Amino acid sequence: MAFQSKADQVAYWKANLKLMLALLLIWFSVSFGCGILLADTLNQFQFFGFKLGFWFAQQGAIYTFVVLIFVYVRAMNALDKKFNVQED
Repeated sequence: MAFQSKADQVAYWKANLKLMLALLLIWFSVSFGCGILLADTLNQFQFFGFKLGFWFAQQGAIYTFVVLIFVYVRAMNALDKKFNVQED
């Protein structure tokens, strides 16, 4: 992993941090927002026999986190190719 220039290295890490912050914001919104803040509203609906707010608090945040891991891997592979620092 070698960058062409210091500017590429800085741009790479800025893009990486921006991606991580966006994904963490999504995860926070789902786990805290849907699981706690909006739980009473969401509990009016059923999902697989469970109240939706309860489901988000117990399962939805975990599923979202796993999906975000795959999104992060895919996005980082694309970022690596963009900056020509991918592993073989």
